[in-house]
Amino acid sequence: MELKITCIPGDGIGPEIVREAKKVLNKVAEVYGHEMNFTDILMGGASIDVHGVPLTDEAIATAKAADAVLMGSIGGNTSTSPWYKLPPQNRPEAGLLKIRKALNLFANLRPAILYEELAGACPLKEEISSKGFDMMIMRELTGGLYFGARKTEEVDGVLKATDTLTYDENEIRRIAIKGFDIAMKRNKKVTSVDKANVLDSSRLWRKVVEEVAKDYPEVSYEHMLVDNCAMQLVKDPSQFDVILTENMFGDILSDEASMVTGSIGMLASASLNDTKFGLYEPSHGSAPDIAGMNIANPIATILSASMMLRYSFDLDKEADAIDAAVKQVLKDGFRTGDIMSEGCTKVSCSEMGDLLAERIQ
Repeated sequence: MELKITCIPGDGIGPEIVREAKKVLNKVAEVYGHEMNFTDILMGGASIDVHGVPLTDEAIATAKAADAVLMGSIGGNTSTSPWYKLPPQNRPEAGLLKIRKALNLFANLRPAILYEELAGACPLKEEISSKGFDMMIMRELTGGLYFGARKTEEVDGVLKATDTLTYDENEIRRIAIKGFDIAMKRNKKVTSVDKANVLDSSRLWRKVVEEVAKDYPEVSYEHMLVDNCAMQLVKDPSQFDVILTENMFGDILSDEASMVTGSIGMLASASLNDTKFGLYEPSHGSAPDIAGMNIANPIATILSASMMLRYSFDLDKEADAIDAAVKQVLKDGFRTGDIMSEGCTKVSCSEMGDLLAERIQ
């Protein structure tokens, strides 16, 4: 199988971690008989330096022609980089917003996994963390409060701000279908999170989710109010498989879930459209202070590549091989500096990529 992948190395540590993800993907291709076809494009500060804008139309066209996009990281030091003296629409992060819109990426996937070997970094009590957890936050990315009409006005001498939360049934249905599809590849459980006791938008959300659930008889599902979900994430995160929710709730809950894993350097993410096309990237930033030092942790990017194989190419065995390699490397005691602990062996970014590639089988 030929896999056409557009890569965005980006800024900071981006080129280093994408290089290691390519290394692992090439090993997967060798072991499983695939052909990796990588095409790099510029985005963020790297694009500003060459083209004067964070993302060109030509780069977007290249991304659209691929089967999936794998990205490193975007941006730099906001206090010292000349990129941040530009107007907001010309700064590095504007490229990310532009490509999300151009590719119609409405479904954000944020896994939160507590690896047994990294349990000590989890801030929860041992009686909770000892059970482990492996969940997927499925967040609607292009609707809701963040994209509704807004205004600030003066009414009778008092400033008044208004933000509008709007969803239509089609927006809800497409993210719900994605959520149930993802659950079918996991443990077949969906927790739909809303605020249906207060919000009309949440009542519509709940109604549409129930309609979609009828098409997935193998998947069990439940409704949970967002405030209860926030509590349950720190009380018993092991209960969750797929958390399906709207934009603002997902923004908050995914950050909470990532915090209880204890290490942002291990967190992958993906954004999908209504086909199998997706953009895959680590959840962490560009870390410009360590760029070029070969000490970054590439695992989040490599796990994002695993997600790409699973959700854009339906190559579950190959994705499982990457996931197993990550677990084995951790079990064997190898760590980059950000996850280093006593008794382990510290390795560089490139050495971690080598170790993971060696364990693909």
